[in-house]
Parts: sequence; structure tokens; C-alpha cells
Amino acid sequence: MAEQDPKQPESEMSESAAPEARDEHLANPEGAAPEAGAEEQVTEADVSPEEEMARLHEDLANARDAVLRAQAEAQNVKRRAEQDVEKARKFALERFVGELLPVVDNLERALEAASGDEEVVKPIAEGVELTLKSFLDVLGKQNIVVLDPHGEPFDPNLHQAMSMVENTEVEPNTVIAVMQKGYTLNGRLVRPAMVMVSKAGG
Repeated sequence: MAEQDPKQPESEMSESAAPEARDEHLANPEGAAPEAGAEEQVTEADVSPEEEMARLHEDLANARDAVLRAQAEAQNVKRRAEQDVEKARKFALERFVGELLPVVDNLERALEAASGDEEVVKPIAEGVELTLKSFLDVLGKQNIVVLDPHGEPFDPNLHQAMSMVENTEVEPNTVIAVMQKGYTLNGRLVRPAMVMVSKAGG
């Protein structure tokens, strides 16, 4: 059996033993950090079933709340769209009605001018009256209402005061004369009634 050469350097001995040490270190390295998957498994394993159930209930509640919010917003959008369509349908005739009202005014003036006992004028007055009645019937079918507030309290939302006159026979702030009738379309004011209003005497 050959004896180890005492003159062999220690560095050569350590190099010969190094491969085995490296193999052992790779097989089971000391102080190496655990893998990420293993750490997650440990973390998940630490969560109790009650905690997991509570988390799932919370996620479900959040999802339900999000769905309810989305449904409410969709309903609001739908409602607003329906209201816009309804308003457009109701008031599409507003400008057209405003242009027709002077025609009604002229028919009323012609009827007033044709009033009298003259036999020649009566047929004309009857014709104008029938035309005006037909005109007003058509406007009524479109929900156009005439404002003729003679004798009614003055309403600044519907009436326009042209003048105020002292009058002790009626209550103050009463419409005593209508210079021009007003009109509404589906409850919306198209033209205010131009009126004369009473006031208390000095």
C-alpha cells in the first residue's frame, strides 16, 4: 500500500476533495431559500376554511353590488332616453304652433270687424267664425290650449301685464282686459296672454 507523499501540497489535496464537496452542496445546499411555490403552498395552507369562506362571501357581495350599480345606471340611461323622446314628441310642434298663432289672431280680428247687423256682412262673419272654430278644433286635438284669462287673477307664469289700471269694482291684481290670447302646448307656455291688470285705487 503506497503511502501518501508528505511533500504533496495541501492545495492539491483540497482540489481533489472539492468535487465531492460541490456535489454534496448541490444536492442539499445549506441555507438555500425555499422555492416560491412552496412558500405559497404554506401560506394557502395557513388560511382556515372560515377565512376562505368569508373572503368568498366578500367577493360575492362586491360582485352583486357592481351588478346592481350597472343595472341602476342602465335603467337611468333608459329612463332619460325615454323622457327625451317623449319631450321631443310632445313639443315638436312648438315652433310650428307659434307661427300659426298670428293666423288665429287675424281670424279673430276679422270676426270682430265683421260683427254688426248689416245683412251683407253676416255671411262673411259666419264664414270667418266657422273657419276660426275649425282652426281651434285642430289646435285642441294637438293639446294646444287657449289662455283667455279675463276676470281671473293675474298669473305671471302665464300672463304678461301690458298695463295696470285702478279699478275698485274688482279685486286688485285681476285681469280686466285681454289684448291678445295666450296658448300652451302640452302644458308648456307657447305664448303668454297679454293683459290689463287692475290695481287698488289711490
